[in-house]
Amino acid sequence: MVRNVFVIAGPSGAGKDSIIKELIHRYPGRIEFAANATTRPPREGEVDGVNYFFMSTDRFQAEVIQGNIPEHYYRAQTNTYYGLYKPRLDAQLARGVIVAAQVQIVGARYLQEQYNAITIFIVPSSLDDLTHRIFERSEISVVELSERVEFTKREVEEEAPQYDYRITNDEGKLDIAVDQVVSILKKEGFVLG
Repeated sequence: MVRNVFVIAGPSGAGKDSIIKELIHRYPGRIEFAANATTRPPREGEVDGVNYFFMSTDRFQAEVIQGNIPEHYYRAQTNTYYGLYKPRLDAQLARGVIVAAQVQIVGARYLQEQYNAITIFIVPSSLDDLTHRIFERSEISVVELSERVEFTKREVEEEAPQYDYRITNDEGKLDIAVDQVVSILKKEGFVLG
């Protein structure tokens, strides 16, 4: 069976974005990113419809009611909603590309059930390594860093086992993690070439 949707999930700072960007670079025109919807404002350099579909909370809720955001989650720390934007995903699949989705566990289950997706959880090499990555890449308070570390522990212990595959992304060894993802995709029937 040919498959065309896969999930890359994992804690903040595990390297999900880097892995997806490298896959898109290796397979231009074949793999695309599924831009999710969010109520947070764009960060510098982010483009609406490319990185995310940036929406007001009212529009986001209306899209949920219309069925265009079939799964979503609320991040209380930032008062922000995130969710899979189905119209974009369906348009990508209609063009015949392979879609890389970055969603939480609820979204991963939805994509497994509705799109026969394969799910891959990216595990940091250690919590110390992950803490360092998060701290280095953003201005973050000690309190928020502590909350993220606790959330990451829960994700790795409780959610990671629910994914089809788990890959460790060691610091400085991104190519190895990407190669492992490519091997999984080929094994699972994705046509990359």
